[in-house]
Amino acid sequence: MTTKDARAPLLARLAGLIADETRAACLLALLDGRAWTAGELARHAGVAASTLSEHLGKLVAGGLLAEERQGRHRYVRLAGARVAQLVEDLAAQVAPEEVARPRNLRASSAGSAMARGRTCYDHLAGRLGIAVTDAFAARGLLLRDTGFALTERGLRWFEEAGIPLDRRGRRPLARACLDWTERRPHLAGVAGAALCRHALDAGWCVRIGSERAVRVTATGERALGELLGIDGSALR
Repeated sequence: MTTKDARAPLLARLAGLIADETRAACLLALLDGRAWTAGELARHAGVAASTLSEHLGKLVAGGLLAEERQGRHRYVRLAGARVAQLVEDLAAQVAPEEVARPRNLRASSAGSAMARGRTCYDHLAGRLGIAVTDAFAARGLLLRDTGFALTERGLRWFEEAGIPLDRRGRRPLARACLDWTERRPHLAGVAGAALCRHALDAGWCVRIGSERAVRVTATGERALGELLGIDGSALR
């Protein structure tokens, strides 16, 4: 007689939290790493505020979202990098041909911008993220034979570029994250987050639109060309 794995009901409960289209839409929206109000998420998901509030309560109770209140406003964000990794990994399993075609020019343009460059929670994704990851590997800064690992040269690169790496926590220094548009892994982990944060703070990239899309600026093209040898045409 076999004994059921004690994790089975917990896994089923977790899967049940995500297995709802409205809750899935909220989790995907929150991959931009920012806090959203309940009203913003309700409009994004196309449901009434009262309906959305019930869904958010379940996600908060299940540990997938963290909640903050400021005055009359209720903000929620993903509970952490592990939740973001789970959502992105699941999203990457959706075949591109299964995704509905954009209904209009605006949606098509937004989709193209997301594919060109976006944030994936707190690191860079899309063609931009892949270009950076490939450049790291080509210059001997990153090993990706069996998982991702920064080399000694890679650690020095971050130091010389003035990008600090916070190595105090349990989060891996470098981690592969499967890119759902490129179908290849891009750089995540502490190093990916530090690079993304620096790119936004230094004006290498700017956010565009209301979702996760980012655009590389002229300053960013020069910096990424000088530091990583990336051709600016690959970033447009």
